[in-house]
Amino acid sequence: MTPANRNPLSALPAFGQLRDLDPDSRRALRALLSDLRRDAALRAEKSWRQHKGLMAAYWRAVSVYAGHTARGLR
Repeated sequence: MTPANRNPLSALPAFGQLRDLDPDSRRALRALLSDLRRDAALRAEKSWRQHKGLMAAYWRAVSVYAGHTARGLR
């Protein structure tokens, strides 16, 4: 499995620029994205329970992409 298959964002040209950030900036950005991932996942669950499928799908996508980006900053 290629890295792009594991994390589709790693194939984007700008993703490499994130990896070039200094460690403190990467750590802060990773913390922000991790918080966003958790918050979006909770919003997706709430939307799903309220039978708001489109909003649940939106928040789930936000959660997944935030998670992919945060993991790419390790």
